[in-house]
Amino acid sequence: MDCEEKKIIAPSATAVLTHNRFQSAGTSTSTLTGSTAVLSPDNAHIVPEQAPPLDDKKSEAIVKTTEHQNTSSDSFHTDLEKQEEEIQPRPGWYSFLRYTALNTYRRLFSLVFIGNAIAFIIIMIRDAQLLALVNAAAINLCICGLARSPFVINTLFVTAGKIPRSTPIRLRTLAAKVFHFGGVHSGCGVASAIWYAAFVGKVTYDYTHRNIPQGSLNIAVVVLAYLIMVLLCAIIVAAYPAIRFKYHDYFEAVHRFSGWAVILMFWALLLTFASEQKPSMGHFLIHQPAFWIIIIITAAVIQPWAMLRKVKVDPQVLSTHATRLHFDFTSTKFGQGISISRHPLKDWHSFASFPDKFDHPQTKFSLVVSKAGDFTGDIIANPPTHIWKRSVPAYGFGYVMKIYSRMILVTTGSGIGPCLSFLGDDNRPAMRVLWQTRSPLKTYGQGILDLVQHMDKNPVILDTTQQGNRKDMLPHVIKLYKEFNAEAVCIISNPKTTTHLVYELNRRSILAMGPIFDS
Repeated sequence: MDCEEKKIIAPSATAVLTHNRFQSAGTSTSTLTGSTAVLSPDNAHIVPEQAPPLDDKKSEAIVKTTEHQNTSSDSFHTDLEKQEEEIQPRPGWYSFLRYTALNTYRRLFSLVFIGNAIAFIIIMIRDAQLLALVNAAAINLCICGLARSPFVINTLFVTAGKIPRSTPIRLRTLAAKVFHFGGVHSGCGVASAIWYAAFVGKVTYDYTHRNIPQGSLNIAVVVLAYLIMVLLCAIIVAAYPAIRFKYHDYFEAVHRFSGWAVILMFWALLLTFASEQKPSMGHFLIHQPAFWIIIIITAAVIQPWAMLRKVKVDPQVLSTHATRLHFDFTSTKFGQGISISRHPLKDWHSFASFPDKFDHPQTKFSLVVSKAGDFTGDIIANPPTHIWKRSVPAYGFGYVMKIYSRMILVTTGSGIGPCLSFLGDDNRPAMRVLWQTRSPLKTYGQGILDLVQHMDKNPVILDTTQQGNRKDMLPHVIKLYKEFNAEAVCIISNPKTTTHLVYELNRRSILAMGPIFDS
């Protein structure tokens, strides 16, 4: 076995990366490990050193310390600071309006809401009718529900992903913003509640003032109308971002079970109201848009649960912080993820998938679960052999990044799992990977590090073990972006880090995107 070891001293001078290259039977393997800052060989000072004998096990890491740790640190930090100085950010007020107050999600929400407001004013001026109000509420509920249908989501993402890379970048970026479709979902949801509130008000007024023919509006309709209104308000309150994040399990339960109850009660309301109409109930229903709309909504809600299955899973414990779950019940494509749960009716979580063909060919795909709460902690502590899944694999944010030619992939911690989904695309963009995490080898294992190198032969890995906490990645991102001449930056991290980096890069005229809480 021929062996050459190169000691790469990161210019930050706070870590040493030992880069082991060894060949056996024509196979070349590269192992990257480090302590607090790992830079690619192109940007690092390389000091040849005679290597000690290496064991044949691929997973063995060699980490060395060096007395040269403190060399060149000042020049490195000065270099990173220059990256920010050379690209001046836009004024704070403009950046806040453009990238926060009026981001794509809020603009979609506003367009939907304003459109409904105009229609609402027109209908109210023209003497609002019960059927007009209930039809408008049903239309918005339908769009709200379809915006969460896996088939609709997949159609949107596939359509956006068809944009060729030769298309002007402004048009590609407009298509890439499809992951903000949650703005349509929430906008229609709030609008439907307002339409329905008007309907309830009209029902109450007509019932108390007897403004309609005797018997055409009975007490059952009034009661059902108010019950639905209460449930719609509960759904909207639970979906408020602050409540959703803090009490996610309650949000999930309220959203799901109240949503189902609203659909059932809406059916009861419509049928009860129709039973009093002339010439017949059937004739009345087939001429009402709300009837056909509620059929579509019902089908959209049933579809994911009709595909509820308990599937076999092959767990691979990576560490006390992370576990990799392997599946073979279906195949997934680049950018797709699945929803899993230990219980069929609660505690569902979505994870991005990546192919197993590189290192675990006996299964089709896998996902990385990192400790971030009760559900993930239990998965790691008690790895399952079977788990519930529902619906079909659905595309997510990462899929739209395929329309760019060159990109920087930025992630932290277990965000590396969704990033590995790019391995499923043979025509993926040329990319550089910047990953900040704690003890990458110890936490995720050599297998994950090798998969990272399939995407970028010289990934930049910032190990936070010795520095004690995470550092601002902005200077590193800007440096890589300029050196690599990238078109875009893809950020997959926790909400706080993602929001910070996307905002700071955008205000420096660097195209950056990351998943939002409702994507």
